[in-house]
Amino acid sequence: MQQLEFQLRGEFVELNQLLKLTGVCDSGGAGKALVAEGVVSVDGQIELRKTAKIRAGSVVTLGDVAIKVIT
Repeated sequence: MQQLEFQLRGEFVELNQLLKLTGVCDSGGAGKALVAEGVVSVDGQIELRKTAKIRAGSVVTLGDVAIKVIT
């Protein structure tokens, strides 16, 4: 599994933007589509809210990629 870290600048980042900023997808729209498909998990739970607030300490997984959000 590929492990990525994302440095949070603020209180939270929206899920679709996190996927774009880490390079997992090409755009925020593509991130929204992935979330809508039900293939993105946050802390082990499928997340269907495209703009869910992702905070420090969370782990977002998509396929074989895990993104740890750090401060």
